[in-house]
Amino acid sequence: MPELPEVETTRRGIAPWLEGRQIASLEVREPRLRWPIPETLPEHLRGLWIGPLQRRAKYLLMPLQAGPQEESREGLIWHLGMSGSLRLVEADSDWKKHDHLELTLQPQADASTPPLRLRYHDPRRFGFLLQYQDDPLQHPRLLKLGPEPLSEDFSGELLYQRSRGRKQAVKSFIMDAAQVVGVGNIYATEALFQAGIDPRRAAGRISRQRYQRLADRIKELLAAAIAQGGTTLRDFVNGQGEPGYFAQQLLAYGRAGQACPTCSQTLQEVKIGQRASVYCPQCQN
Repeated sequence: MPELPEVETTRRGIAPWLEGRQIASLEVREPRLRWPIPETLPEHLRGLWIGPLQRRAKYLLMPLQAGPQEESREGLIWHLGMSGSLRLVEADSDWKKHDHLELTLQPQADASTPPLRLRYHDPRRFGFLLQYQDDPLQHPRLLKLGPEPLSEDFSGELLYQRSRGRKQAVKSFIMDAAQVVGVGNIYATEALFQAGIDPRRAAGRISRQRYQRLADRIKELLAAAIAQGGTTLRDFVNGQGEPGYFAQQLLAYGRAGQACPTCSQTLQEVKIGQRASVYCPQCQN
């Protein structure tokens, strides 16, 4: 599944080509995503202008305006689901088997930028495209989300305070989007490994000092992954159709049965919240 760094990489990749541009059309080849695309959406979008793209957790927010200088009062929420990707293609690019949506931009008057289209590709069709009105952060999908992990609102103290009395595994706790957004399976596994914390430990039994170390590792891992283009997953590509390159630096995720890079003990795999988690029985406690 594309995680926060992959979504942020996508935003950064497509934003320069979309912001301040007018929508010419939306072609829907497969409306049956996680929620069906309304039949009226293509006509509604025609002629609107795209404002500054934003990201909240794993959601891409696309503000829409009636004119280039108008205030945005609506927009689109994109979610890439389990296997989705947004990429920029040229006008004559062939459609791939699982390309479902294509947003075409009006050509620029000076022709300084080649005609481009934003195409949504999703083999499993778990992603979605929703409309919002006014403030996107008040949309039901975003309203109860926790703080962004790279913001000043996120800290070890926050994790410590929110975890008191909780018996759930610490890995499940930090993957709960109500506590902090965007810490998916890959980055939770890596952060816990680097912080030396057993992913099975009860969240409420971890000290303030260890939570600070964990928060620091989460911030460092996500920032590094964004800088390097996200984590290479089988289905993920960025806005230019290129894979990310962070996977080569993963120390624990996907390495069950291999030697721990720190102590050479065999890395173990366990199911936590129905998700595979790899850890070192010696380094993590």
